[in-house]
Amino acid sequence: MLESGAELDCSADLRFSNLPGHPAWYKTLTSTKTPPKMTMSAEPSQVSLNDDDQLNAVDKLESSLETESGFGIFLARIRWKRIMQVILDSALVALGFTLAFLIRFDGHVTPLYLHQLSTLVPLVVAIQLSANWTFGVYKRLWRYTGLTEVMELGVSVMVGLLVVLTMRKLGLLSVENNQLSYGIIFVNSCVCFLALVGPRVLRRLMTEHSQRKHWRQPVRKRVLVVGAGDAGMMVLRELNMRSNGVDVVGLIDDDPAKVRKRIGAITVFGTTAELPKYIENLFIDQVIIAMPSAPPSETRRIVEMCRQAEVETRILPGLFELIDGKVSINQLREVSLEDLLGRDPVKLDQESIAGYIAGRSVLVTGAGGSIGSELCRQIMRFNPHRLILLGKGENSIFTIQQELNRKLDGVELIPVIADVRDQVRMKAIFEQFKPNVVFHAAAHKHVPLMEANVAEAVANNVFGTKCVAELSAAHGVETFVLVSSDKAVNPTSVMGATKRTAELVIQDLAAITDTKYVAVRFGNVLASRGSVIPLWKQQISQGGPVTVTHPEATRYFMLIPEAVQLILQAGALGNGGEIFVLDMGKPVKILDLANDLIRFSGLSPGTDIEVQFIGMRPGEKLYEELLTQEEGLTKTSYEKIFVGKPQPIDREGLQKVVDRLRTGAAAGDDPALRSELNQLVGGTLNQQQNV
Repeated sequence: MLESGAELDCSADLRFSNLPGHPAWYKTLTSTKTPPKMTMSAEPSQVSLNDDDQLNAVDKLESSLETESGFGIFLARIRWKRIMQVILDSALVALGFTLAFLIRFDGHVTPLYLHQLSTLVPLVVAIQLSANWTFGVYKRLWRYTGLTEVMELGVSVMVGLLVVLTMRKLGLLSVENNQLSYGIIFVNSCVCFLALVGPRVLRRLMTEHSQRKHWRQPVRKRVLVVGAGDAGMMVLRELNMRSNGVDVVGLIDDDPAKVRKRIGAITVFGTTAELPKYIENLFIDQVIIAMPSAPPSETRRIVEMCRQAEVETRILPGLFELIDGKVSINQLREVSLEDLLGRDPVKLDQESIAGYIAGRSVLVTGAGGSIGSELCRQIMRFNPHRLILLGKGENSIFTIQQELNRKLDGVELIPVIADVRDQVRMKAIFEQFKPNVVFHAAAHKHVPLMEANVAEAVANNVFGTKCVAELSAAHGVETFVLVSSDKAVNPTSVMGATKRTAELVIQDLAAITDTKYVAVRFGNVLASRGSVIPLWKQQISQGGPVTVTHPEATRYFMLIPEAVQLILQAGALGNGGEIFVLDMGKPVKILDLANDLIRFSGLSPGTDIEVQFIGMRPGEKLYEELLTQEEGLTKTSYEKIFVGKPQPIDREGLQKVVDRLRTGAAAGDDPALRSELNQLVGGTLNQQQNV
């Protein structure tokens, strides 16, 4: 890997040394010595790039280099491969014209027609070569001849035929008052097409054979890497170390200092703005995006160019994944929606987070869920003494336990199967493991399901939270962090109303206990179990339609790792009673998200997969909010974390409502519970937002 600050110090001689026409090139033909090395800490020079692959693109760059002069540059700019193609095609066209005469006269050509042949062959060759040039035949490498190249040759030969027929009609092909035979003209066109196509197809077959170790092995892919920084160098090194059927053709980078330089055997051809041109000129099969810290807008731009060029796209894992240790640098993957919707990396105050986690006993409820499991992964980085994985579902707890077992590093890992509503069981857990910090992520979160199961939503989201929160105070827990939701703001759903009630419960406890209680609100997270993305993927796999509630519906989205990092940071900020709000960026249209996912599947929205609008479901909002008007918004010392001003709580009134909710939940009286929740949150429940 390149060390930070390493320069790509390449002289002009090095850039041109492999080009035919440069003096050094002639030495290369008779010498086995390696070219001069560059000044750099490491060079992935073993990532092979065949010279004739490289020439086709490199010679396009030389015209813009003004720092060189002299005969060597003149020779370097001559496209020797193109000249050889033209010379060979000239011979093939001339041979085809001769064969046409031999076929027409059964091999017995009289002196009169021999004179006609010798007179017209230069003209026929010139016409055909001009047609070839016009249709871009000489912009193609023979080793990559395919259907497109064959069609180009076919069109070129047809145009040449039409020109010759026109000249024949005008009497311009008469030699000694003897017009060129129509039979010769048509036979010549057929023979000429076969003569031009044959060597090209043969070269393609030879190339494929040379790229296979055995006849069943697939042809190696030609890869262009976007990003010539440290990440790009690591990708080159990994591709070099693994035999994975790819050849790196070159690099692309927007840093002007790197453009037209070479890194080992690899050329930095140009900028991302020129990416479509290089994909076509270099016959690229796959583009690898090696920019883990690039903003999503930049990734989206590059992916869109690759999509239009119809090439595969792979991406290096993002910084969140690399930091968390879930993936390594060599695990290239397909570009996902997460890559396009993520934001700039979060800058954490590692010291402040470690200050309340390191060496402590940490309890995570809902540890098998999307947010809970990511909390456990990231908490492990701060070296707690003990991490208690608490959840109701045994399979999800087993999965996260097995994952974390591989990186214990001195942390005591305790898997616990329990229901947060079971006060007796939870009390025993607190007494046995004595947690210092509690992250409460256990909750029912599916909005439509909770509309139909109000008693269950209240029992789990309200009284499960109340149970864990009160036990935290009773057992001297230092910090309690509630994972809340943006749906708690002016809630129109049962799920949102129960989360708002849970916030009020811990704010009440914060005022009367020594435990530091905080809540953290954020919107939807991609790839979570409750996300719409898995549903859409299933619908796409079944041929559609993809269902969207409303064409104007918007949601806030963020990545799970980013949300969890900010939750950890918020836990270090609070003094007790605060509701922290994460910066969710700009809201995203659900329809745009659905269309993007369809395109990622290689299909076209509205053509291959229909999008069907099904209307707003019970409890859903058209637009989500993050704060009530009364709470306001105050900045913290971290740009992506805000804090809402705590509101005064009527403790006696809250207790009465909680008591009535407990009675209603025990009786399963959904209408009564809905009425109580609606009164508690200010009458917004089930008032769907349609504007």
